[in-house]
Amino acid sequence: MTEATREKIDNSTVTVIYGRLLKEYVAPYKGRVILAMLFMMVSAATAAATAFVMKPIVDEVFFEQNPIYIYYTTAAVAVIFALRGFSAYGQTVLMDWVGTRVVSDIQLALFKKIVSADLAWFHSNPTGNLISRFVFETNQLKAAATQTLVALTKDSLTAVFLIASLFYYDWRMALVILIALPPGALAIRQLVKRSRKAFHKVMEQTADFSIFLDEHFQGIRVVKAYGREKEAEQRGREVIDERFRYQFKALRIQASSSPIVETLSGLIIAGVIFYGASNVVDGHTTPGTFFAFITAVMLTYQPVKSVAKIFPQMQNGMVAAHRIFDLLDIVYKVVDKPDAVPLEFHKGKIEFEGVSFSYNENEPVLKNISLQLNAGKRIALVGPSGGGKSTILNLIPRFYNVNDGRILLDGQDVRDVTMASVRDKIALVSQDVFLFDASIKANIAYGRDEVSDEEILAAARSAAVHDFVSSLPDGYETLVGSDGVRLSGGQKQRIAIARAMLKDAPILLLDEATSALDTDSERKIQIALKELMKGRTSLVIAHRLSTILDADMINVIVAGEVVETGTHDELLVHGGVYADLYNNQFALDDSVTPFPQIRS
Repeated sequence: MTEATREKIDNSTVTVIYGRLLKEYVAPYKGRVILAMLFMMVSAATAAATAFVMKPIVDEVFFEQNPIYIYYTTAAVAVIFALRGFSAYGQTVLMDWVGTRVVSDIQLALFKKIVSADLAWFHSNPTGNLISRFVFETNQLKAAATQTLVALTKDSLTAVFLIASLFYYDWRMALVILIALPPGALAIRQLVKRSRKAFHKVMEQTADFSIFLDEHFQGIRVVKAYGREKEAEQRGREVIDERFRYQFKALRIQASSSPIVETLSGLIIAGVIFYGASNVVDGHTTPGTFFAFITAVMLTYQPVKSVAKIFPQMQNGMVAAHRIFDLLDIVYKVVDKPDAVPLEFHKGKIEFEGVSFSYNENEPVLKNISLQLNAGKRIALVGPSGGGKSTILNLIPRFYNVNDGRILLDGQDVRDVTMASVRDKIALVSQDVFLFDASIKANIAYGRDEVSDEEILAAARSAAVHDFVSSLPDGYETLVGSDGVRLSGGQKQRIAIARAMLKDAPILLLDEATSALDTDSERKIQIALKELMKGRTSLVIAHRLSTILDADMINVIVAGEVVETGTHDELLVHGGVYADLYNNQFALDDSVTPFPQIRS
């Protein structure tokens, strides 16, 4: 987080942030909140009633020894404490429900927002940072949404009722007490500012800690393979210790309210005892009035202390709210236009017209690319690594927006139609296969809403999945683990191919779809894929040229440009980049037949 952002948050009006939290997330449950507030009012009234009952207990019972007041006062105390208990229970249950519901609603809103993000945004926001928003910062909001309301309602009302009783008994002394409160309030205000700044750092360090954990858990195989456990442990200690320092600093600042409140309260109570006792001795007031007054002062101490402590604590929630609202307010670049319409799909012809694209402003990846992928044809992209082949593939389902030019699907710019209607017509198999921590069956069926077991089995057989699944104890119900960790790379890739086959989309995008397979499995799947590609528009990125020899058209991509286009035979005769790639692979792959070097 930059210094400018911190300053922006420091100068933000807490009332505005808190108002948004109440309006958007607490207001839908205002019925429960209002009922909880009624319970709080009852609880506050019982605190004041406790002070009132002290006067007859002392004057009428202990001094006048009036027996009838014994029954009245004991019954009153029993009723007061019963009401306090039931009102506290009702308030706690209702506000806990509201707070937990608010956290769930914010987490759902965050999830919906992040799931709809474009890939470029994902690549610039580490996963650990996002998880920190979900787990840590949303729970900070619970305290802001509920505990603050409780303090500002119940504790404030309790203090108001008790202070009113003080004026009833002795308005002069009550006025002195009120005059003594502002210095304490000013000191608390300074703590609020310091607490806000300290908690900024806690949030940042928590996000860094989440990023660290995510990286090392995901890369644990690399850590162990290179024997870096000790280095990882040392780095972990540094990250954890740094977070501890800032967290402790924030907690220390929050705790600073206690000595302020305690000292001020001690001085006030001491003054009240001296003043009240002197009046009793002088005969200006009764012992019962004195005990009622001192009881009210003592009871006022706790709600005032709670209100004083809640303001530094509230800053935690406000910082978290600001960070979460910043995320919810992000405007993504890859979104449907307001007037976007569903794609009118005909045959599946795809055209690139002068397309340029870059991930970073000064690093162009594609330069004025023009391609034509005729409907129902099999088109291949080949070329050196880093040339932009995968980028071309990723632009078709609009994972990114082009910088210049346009991409047409059946004559319609993909930016003018809804993304959902475009992606519904596409099945994708990437070289970076991802599987969910679910069963093999669930992973195969992921691309379809309703699918029968027979359809899943047919896709599995076609993708050579059924052979290895049959040998597993739980068969298709076998859990694959996080990102398919319990399966080999080839098995994961076959499941991804089965998933694409099951979707049965008219457009196939295959990015090194068989790169992790052994020769025998690849041969089986290539047969299945060729059958699947019939009548479908297929874009295939291949490193093994033997897999695309019969493609209808091959485009050679080098440094973001199309340098050659033609069939396998035409490109060999041309004797350019493709011929070099083909003959270089022959030296490593016996399945490739060499071709004489011919230069046109």
